[in-house]
Amino acid sequence: MRSKYPVRPLEIVVSDMTCIRCNGRIYEWVLFIATFNNEIIAHSVSAHRGDPKTYYNCLDQLCKRVKNAKEQTAGTVLHTDQGAAYSSRAFSRTHSNYNIIRSMSRAGTPTDNPIIESLNGWMKAELILDFGISKVSNLKKTLDQYVLYFNSERFAAALDYKTPIQYRTELGF
Repeated sequence: MRSKYPVRPLEIVVSDMTCIRCNGRIYEWVLFIATFNNEIIAHSVSAHRGDPKTYYNCLDQLCKRVKNAKEQTAGTVLHTDQGAAYSSRAFSRTHSNYNIIRSMSRAGTPTDNPIIESLNGWMKAELILDFGISKVSNLKKTLDQYVLYFNSERFAAALDYKTPIQYRTELGF
């Protein structure tokens, strides 16, 4: 049985960027994951290193999922590292009308964000071995397909061998 913490979807969301090599180029893939059921709730990819648009695209997707702060009774904790995009004032202002509480890892301490660091490794291995990510012709489409697979088809031992969406749905969320 899973731990009682967190107890609802979007209670704690973690984010990170990981690099993916495809057709000899390096892409940056930003993920937002709900720790309640390890569901990928937002993702964005760019061929440009340090592209802040990927972070803002994911934040926009998160904001669309949470209600306006005036209506929302329980906040969403967004935990990230201290990367330039996450720690910028502009990023903070972007979600100021939402009940999103910022949390950041200590500098140089990836162990402060173990859920996403662990998932990054598993996902990259699956993308390489099962999805042939290093040679696909349309990276964005392949990543979209992978997210659909991860959330809807891939069973997780931590979720009593259910998919993230199945786990959330069966608990009434």
